[in-house]
Amino acid sequence: MLVTTTPNVEGYRITAYYGLVTGETIMGANIFRDFMASITDVVGGRSGAYESKLKEARDIAVSEMTSIAQRLGGNAVVGVDLDYEVIRDGMLMVTVSGTAVRIEE
Repeated sequence: MLVTTTPNVEGYRITAYYGLVTGETIMGANIFRDFMASITDVVGGRSGAYESKLKEARDIAVSEMTSIAQRLGGNAVVGVDLDYEVIRDGMLMVTVSGTAVRIEE
């Protein structure tokens, strides 16, 4: 399924709009990951543990959104917006929304 942040897809014509679709996920980080990230923060560099968790949360949210779009009859989601939020210490929320559409060449 095609997923894009743009309102249309060049070279394709939107033939049907199915409405708003969303995906959400809330992920917790464990104590070991928090400890390792704090060491990374002290010595500098990237926190691979958190980056991995962030990617996992994003992938789950996008997958949920595209599954809903597909159930509605869509083969693409346009106008996608991603939002990341820390709910509380160690809890990350990722939300994604867009418009489910059917596209044809």
